[in-house]
Amino acid sequence: MGKLDGRVALVTGASRGIGEEIAKLFAAEGARLVCAARTLNEGDHRFLKGSLAATVEQVRQAGGEAIAVAANVSDEDDCRKLVQAAQEAYGQIDILVNDAALTYYDKIVDFDIKRWVTAFAVNVHGPFMLSKMVLPGMMARRCGAIVNISSGAAIGPGRTPFNPAVRIGGTMYGATKAALERFTQGLAHEVDGCNIAVTAVSPSQIVPTPGTVYHKLVKGADDPHGEPTSYMARAALLLASEPAEKVNGRVTYSQQILSEYGLIEHPTGRGVTTKGTGYSEI
Repeated sequence: MGKLDGRVALVTGASRGIGEEIAKLFAAEGARLVCAARTLNEGDHRFLKGSLAATVEQVRQAGGEAIAVAANVSDEDDCRKLVQAAQEAYGQIDILVNDAALTYYDKIVDFDIKRWVTAFAVNVHGPFMLSKMVLPGMMARRCGAIVNISSGAAIGPGRTPFNPAVRIGGTMYGATKAALERFTQGLAHEVDGCNIAVTAVSPSQIVPTPGTVYHKLVKGADDPHGEPTSYMARAALLLASEPAEKVNGRVTYSQQILSEYGLIEHPTGRGVTTKGTGYSEI
């Protein structure tokens, strides 16, 4: 039996990278999948490889069940249509994984205001809207899980003297992820006692994905300093399947939680050999 047998999972950002890996693992564990992203077919994205069609096809070839829904999570109507499509297909939503994210690297003095607003809409407003829309059903059934995918970028650079090796340009993305972690714990508090777990997890090390490779955050898919996408998928699975009273409100890191459960040896990175955000310390 799979850990998610009989459950329905909605995963945003499922066209590539971490979201794709989470979708495939959740399906392998028995969940019926609703895969959402803006890229429906290969080639729809101007720069990055990956598509919902490819993710769904891989799930089905492995014996799983999944549908693809093209959606822009920054748009309220798209979020509503996405939730409705999931409910029409499978009747309910038991798990929501907010993985979709948008980033641009630029100094604040040069940052385009429209891009700033759009990124916050995807990274923060999207998880808020989707959580708001799926919560009534979860609360009525007294069962559910919301897993927010955060980032080490939420850890600020500290104060002067600054480390010159830290790349400048990640302020906006880090701010959205810090907001997402505060949202996570606030919402977890609000649903306390409803048997719903609201959590957040970040990679302990940068994960080589089409996005991080494109932004030159890693040297390539085989960067030895990178972390396998499977770590984030397995960490998300833990947070989605563990009892709510055990994990609700937890903000953690992939290798930190996998090590706690004895699923990996020799963990390293954020949450292990270096500290995480303040939210992860609470």
